[in-house]
Amino acid sequence: MTALDRSRTVAVVGAGTMGQGIAQVALLAGHPVLLHDAVPGRAQAALDAVAGRLDRLVDKGRIAAAEHKAALARLAAAGTLADLAGAGLVVEAVVEDLAVKQSLFAELEAVVDDGCLLATNTSSLSVTAVAGALRRPGRLVGLHFFNPAPLLPLVEVVAGAAGEPSALALAVDTAAAWGKTPVRCTDTPGFLVNRVARPFYAEALRVYEERAADPATIDALLRESGGFAMGPFALMDLIGQDVNEAVTRSVWDAFFRDPKFTPSLAQRRLVESGRLGRKTGRGWFSYDEGAAASSVPEPNTAGAALAPDFVVVRGSLGPAQEVVRLAAEAGIEVREQGGEDGRRGTIVLPSGTPLRLADGRLPGEPSVQFDLALDYAAAKRIGIAFSAGVHAGAVAEATGLFQAMGKKVSVVRDVPGMVVARTVAMLVDLAVDAVAKEVGSARDVDTAMRLGVNYPIGPLEWCERISAAYVRDLLDALHAWYPTGRYAPCPELRRRAAAEEGVISS
Repeated sequence: MTALDRSRTVAVVGAGTMGQGIAQVALLAGHPVLLHDAVPGRAQAALDAVAGRLDRLVDKGRIAAAEHKAALARLAAAGTLADLAGAGLVVEAVVEDLAVKQSLFAELEAVVDDGCLLATNTSSLSVTAVAGALRRPGRLVGLHFFNPAPLLPLVEVVAGAAGEPSALALAVDTAAAWGKTPVRCTDTPGFLVNRVARPFYAEALRVYEERAADPATIDALLRESGGFAMGPFALMDLIGQDVNEAVTRSVWDAFFRDPKFTPSLAQRRLVESGRLGRKTGRGWFSYDEGAAASSVPEPNTAGAALAPDFVVVRGSLGPAQEVVRLAAEAGIEVREQGGEDGRRGTIVLPSGTPLRLADGRLPGEPSVQFDLALDYAAAKRIGIAFSAGVHAGAVAEATGLFQAMGKKVSVVRDVPGMVVARTVAMLVDLAVDAVAKEVGSARDVDTAMRLGVNYPIGPLEWCERISAAYVRDLLDALHAWYPTGRYAPCPELRRRAAAEEGVISS
């Protein structure tokens, strides 16, 4: 299968932001493009907007003046659906209403020829259901671009239940020819990105609801320790609280209210109050007109503390083993001993207090925990928490230890799994489950999460780094704390963990 020939017309129905973006992508790929909208005058206004963006690309030197002129000559408005009869591809980007989309495609099927590929840009509806009204439903695919379409490289190519392999292949090849990175996925709620990404927001909201930390501190930990480009609270404000919550509720409802996708009461209250984020000037943070980044509160950061002269390390710290090397490089004497009681490794502070990587388990003795990091050497901030019975001196020792490594320290309330660890564990669990259920390949899942939501690495790669056994144990511990099913590890994660431990063959 090859991509749609550049001589074939691409029609876009729906002249809003997404429709304009998709039209621009197809136009700069060399196709003639027709824009249609049911609202009179909107298609022409969209043409003017696309032309304006092309003008700016010329001004910035992104495209040549000749390319600009040729592109505008290929762009036109279509007054009626009948004008789209000669299109080789029609992409729908209208309102997210199933009945509206079904009616539109039924009309289109009566207009275009049998060789025309039909595509929906839906982000929340079932592609199978959208195609259900067609005489030949297999010709329709999901072609889910991310906003802004001209800039973001990812396109989810979604196969409905009746999807024809030839239609899917044509969509994949065409998206690639347009300079995009297509990932294939089956038609399940949220597709790949919106399905797997839910815990990034949900766990931050849960930690906030438990009053373990404020939004600015949670964001800082996930950025500066987890390596994410934006914290979840700032990202929800950017997306819009109403939009983000609507996607969460849509996925939750579509999965028959599976507890893994349960929405947040705190976010519901924010939406009800009209604090929708940047677009209303206030969400989790304030965005008054002209306000700079300083309008976001500073994260909780511990004051300076003395580094301990030495620490005792018992056993391997697993995903946090790098901390031992960093402590030694910071001039702290590291006294290594054997492991203990089958537990993961422990750092013993001079006070005798254990310092352990967060694993979600109830400590058997007073202890301090530290959070997971993507890369402990590169991390700028580390979260720590202490259980009941730990004295202030031990907290100061742990704080000083990480400060000696050049890290800022945020002390959060002792909640199971802390912040980064529980978030990553849930992302891994949903990603592993998606692959096991053939929603997408491991490669496509990781690619989707890196390019679609700008994660530092894909969750499956993260699983390999920290081990499936660590993730399973953390989620088992969380499930013991919260026995709702939300944190129960998926069967495939258990199989991977068992394979790592040699219990079963891989």
